[in-house]
Amino acid sequence: METFRIPAIFNPMQPITVATAQFENRSGDKAFNLERMHQLALSARQDGATVIAFHECCVTGYTFARHLTHHELFDLAEPIPSGPSISAMRTIARDTGMVLLGGLFERGDDGQLYKAHVCVDRNGLIAKFRKLHPFIHPSLKPGTGYVLFDLFGWTCSILVCYDNNVIENVRAVALSGARILFAPHVTMCTPSTRPGAGFVDPALWADRIQDPTSLRTEFDGLKGRAWLMKWLPARAYDNALFVVFSNAVGMDGDQLKNGCSMILDPFGDVIAECRKLDDDRVSATLNPQALTDAGGYRYREARRVDLYRDILVKPHTPRQIVSWKPHP
Repeated sequence: METFRIPAIFNPMQPITVATAQFENRSGDKAFNLERMHQLALSARQDGATVIAFHECCVTGYTFARHLTHHELFDLAEPIPSGPSISAMRTIARDTGMVLLGGLFERGDDGQLYKAHVCVDRNGLIAKFRKLHPFIHPSLKPGTGYVLFDLFGWTCSILVCYDNNVIENVRAVALSGARILFAPHVTMCTPSTRPGAGFVDPALWADRIQDPTSLRTEFDGLKGRAWLMKWLPARAYDNALFVVFSNAVGMDGDQLKNGCSMILDPFGDVIAECRKLDDDRVSATLNPQALTDAGGYRYREARRVDLYRDILVKPHTPRQIVSWKPHP
């Protein structure tokens, strides 16, 4: 599997202030979504952030795509980096002085469709990653490699949603040198075989101003945040990584999402989190000292590859199982 790396052009790691955002995107309305990204980037810049991360398919919308035909999805998708959305993100980066990470459906040079997540600054595309485990639409092809890129001296990587549930992916990018993992999602509040999972009633979102308590109870319970906290901190802790988690909030197509965009440090602790029942962003300053102070650094260094090298490379046929039907 090929790993793409963009050479470092900045000084060795110094503390960096990063923002993560959540917003209620509109399905297929790229202009609206890009404008929300612009406003949130401006707001994060006022906090001193230099990088802002948005959720999976934030430019295009996500869940509604399961109802599209192949031709409709093809029309929604864009080439990268020559498409208009990358140009728009570059304009936002120039206007705000920020580096942006955001996602959209990609029309590849090979004529195939991919779920892409990109990093863009004022000069253009810094990095592109194709989701390794797409499932929202049968026309989407999986990516074939990881990406590593440098932001202000920090080696970064991207894994999109389900990619982070396959723990080997996170370990692989950590062992390849990543110290910040951007983890864009559209997740939670969907049915599953795990106890307590399920949809959240969209009526609670519509009534959130009058009754925020009922919605917060659903969002923070096993349908939402409580499930997330079973595994996401472990990805940061076990691999001694900063994890920048971004998620949609509100209605994404016909499904309600609970946001909880957050930044976790290498100790697995949440150091910033969006808690509004609305569009929001938070920032945190990442200190490189934590990368080697964290237990995961010691555990990584203590690995005995001789014990499990042959186990890890045993032949295996990938079989992706999802617990709800992503498309009709």
